[in-house]
Amino acid sequence: MSSSLLVIDVGTSGLRSAVVRPDGRIDALHYRPFAPSTPFAGLVEFDAEELARLVLEVAHASIAEAGAVGAVGITNQRASTIVWRRSTGRPIGPALGWQDLRTVGECIMAKIEHGLALAPNQSATKVAWLLKQHIGDSAAIDAVVDDLAFGTVDTWIAWVLSNGALHVTDHSNAGVTGLTEISNGPRWHERACAALGVPMSILPTIVASSGVIGHATALPGSPPIAALAGDQQASLIGQSCVVPNMAKCTFGTGGMMDVLLGSEPPSRAERLANGTFPIVAWSRADANGSTSSTWWASEAIMLSAGTNVEWLRDDLGIIDSAADSDIVAASCSDSDGVMYVPALLGLGTPRWDYGARGALLGLTRGSGRPQIVRAVLEGVAHRGADLLEAIEADHPEVHVPEVRVDGGMSRNRTFVQALADATGRPVAVSPVSEATTLGAGYLAGLAIGTWGSLDDIASLWRPTVSVEPAVDRSASRARWADAVTRAAGWIPDLSSLDF
Repeated sequence: MSSSLLVIDVGTSGLRSAVVRPDGRIDALHYRPFAPSTPFAGLVEFDAEELARLVLEVAHASIAEAGAVGAVGITNQRASTIVWRRSTGRPIGPALGWQDLRTVGECIMAKIEHGLALAPNQSATKVAWLLKQHIGDSAAIDAVVDDLAFGTVDTWIAWVLSNGALHVTDHSNAGVTGLTEISNGPRWHERACAALGVPMSILPTIVASSGVIGHATALPGSPPIAALAGDQQASLIGQSCVVPNMAKCTFGTGGMMDVLLGSEPPSRAERLANGTFPIVAWSRADANGSTSSTWWASEAIMLSAGTNVEWLRDDLGIIDSAADSDIVAASCSDSDGVMYVPALLGLGTPRWDYGARGALLGLTRGSGRPQIVRAVLEGVAHRGADLLEAIEADHPEVHVPEVRVDGGMSRNRTFVQALADATGRPVAVSPVSEATTLGAGYLAGLAIGTWGSLDDIASLWRPTVSVEPAVDRSASRARWADAVTRAAGWIPDLSSLDF
C-alpha cells in the first residue's frame, strides 16, 4: 500500500487537493477558486453541490498525476453549515458560510431565553435557520427528520467521497459548531440542540481526527478516509506545533493564532476573559477505532488580515498585487507616524467589537503611498501581537517562545519583520503556504503508519526563514493601544453586541 496521502483542503475562497509524501513534500496540487456569494451585506452563501463536483474533480486530478494513495485526509473551513436530504444527497437550501451573520438575532435570543453563548459564525443557529426556512415548523421537521442530515464541510465531503456511506465529523470541527459540550468529549449538547430546535438525529457521528473511518469509494482504489480536521487545527500540526506552548498564526483572509495546550481538558468551553477560545487541536483513534487521546489548544482571532491588503489593491488601487505591498512598504524605513487599525469587519480577540471600524491615523502632507502601505502591514502585525498577548493572559502558564506563520502574508518579508517586532518573539515562516494541507496529511499518515509518532512529524519541520525582533516594541505598542481605542465603538449598536 502506498504511504502517500491525498488531502482535500477546502478554504473560504477556494479548494485544493494535493498528495503529501512521507518526507513531507506536497505534490500533485490542483486548485479551484470557489468564492462564496454575498447576496446582501452580511450574507455569505455557497452551492454545496458545486463544491462536491469540484472536490471530485481535483481529487481525481491529483490521483491521476501522483498515482495510488494510502489514505485520504480532509481539512476545511470550519462552522460553514450544510443541511441535506439523505434520500437524494441534495441540500435543502444554500450552504451558509462561517462568515454569514444572518442569525445575529437568533444568537441574542438564545442567550436571553436559554443562557446559551453562541456566535453567528458558529453552526448552531445556522442549522436552526436552514430548517425553519426550508422545512418549516417543528411538526414539518418531525415529518421528514429521518431524511435530514446536517454537517460542516468536512462532513459533506466525507459523505460525497463515500457515496453517502459516512455521516461523520471530528472533534476539532464539532467543537466549533456551538452544539457541543466539553465534558466527556466534546460531545453533542442535548440541551442546546433542544433549545434551538435541532433534532439530535440529524447530527453526524463524532470521530477522532486521526483514524480510519471508512472508504472513499468515489475515488480510484477506494482509499480509506483517515483524517478530518478543521483548517486551523490542521495548520497547527502542519507547522509541527506538537509540544505545549508552541504556536502558529495563519494569515489568510482573517488571522487565527493557535497555541497547543496539552491533553488536559479546559474547565469551560466559553470565550475567556481576554477573548480567546478553547478548542480541540486534534484527537487520535486506537486500533479499534475508539478515541485514545485528545489534545487541546487555545485560539485567538482577528477578523481581517489579508483582507486589508486586498483593500489596498482592489479598492484603493495603490498596489497592483499583494506581492507589491512588500516592495512598496520596503521603500521607506518606517511609516513616519502613520498607524492603521485593520478593523474592516470589527476587531476580534481580545476586544470583540463588531462596531469597530478601520482607522488610518497620523497622516501628514508628507504621508505617501509607501507609508500607508507599511502602516497597513504593521497594523495587521500589531493585531497578531494582540492575539498572542491575549492567549498568554488567558493562560498564565503559557509562554510562547516562537510564532510560526503560514498563509499568504507569511511570504511578505516586511510584514514578517513587523510581526517579530510587534510580538517581541522570533517568527518562523512555514516552508509551505499550504500548512493546512500538510497537517491533514500528517493526521491521515499517523492513522495508517506513514509516520509513527508526533515526534516523527516534528522532525520534518524546516522553516523557510526565521526572523528576530529588531526594535524595542514598547513605544509602538503604546501608540497602537491608543489607535485601537480611537477605532473602537464606531458603530455603537454593533459594538454593544456580545456573543
